[in-house]
Amino acid sequence: MNLAIEKQRDGMTVGDYVYEVIKRNIINLNMAPGTRVSEKEISDLLNVSRTPVREAFIKLAKEGLLYILPQRGTYISYIDLDIVEDARFIRESLEKSVFKIATEKFPEELLDVLQENINEQKKLIEKRSYFEFLEMDEEFHKIIFRGCNKVRTWSFIQQINSEYKRVRMLTFIADINWKNVIGQHMQILESIRNHDEQMGQEVISNHIKKLIFEQIELKEKYPEYFKD
Repeated sequence: MNLAIEKQRDGMTVGDYVYEVIKRNIINLNMAPGTRVSEKEISDLLNVSRTPVREAFIKLAKEGLLYILPQRGTYISYIDLDIVEDARFIRESLEKSVFKIATEKFPEELLDVLQENINEQKKLIEKRSYFEFLEMDEEFHKIIFRGCNKVRTWSFIQQINSEYKRVRMLTFIADINWKNVIGQHMQILESIRNHDEQMGQEVISNHIKKLIFEQIELKEKYPEYFKD
């Protein structure tokens, strides 16, 4: 199993470290849907006991990223497009509501932070660093929520976001229109800067709804990744 493994950060518990490593590799599709995973193999790779691995498996199963078959083992869940659509719908609804607030009033200093974020996105695209680009993309949206004092709302989105992220990662790998994301982010930033709610709402709607059409192509290219 070829996993992307980062060093454990200072202050991070072993349990949180194991959970983050496994989740990162599920989302970036290093651990493909349908793949069987074992506590022993993961514990050996990460040089930890089996207890934090077992706890991470339980947590990830509750999030829907793993499923456990008694007497048969633990597997990476197939992507469920119904769950993806629920997450997409929630995101679109909440992001458009928050964006309305952003065009009315937004901290000036965070406009520069958003621009720096876009600059970093461009560098990551050039390097084809998909997972890091996805993280920077998510951070862009989080900054907008933070500027509108809606960090708790963003935390809620993260609770239902894992399947959504896996599909987005697949669009990057399949090279489906993902380079347009930066252009849309630049339009969103300009809409906030110019207090142009109408333009921003249209961009956000297109930005999030494009996943509906991308799913069709993804399921044709990677049918083995999706739940029937």
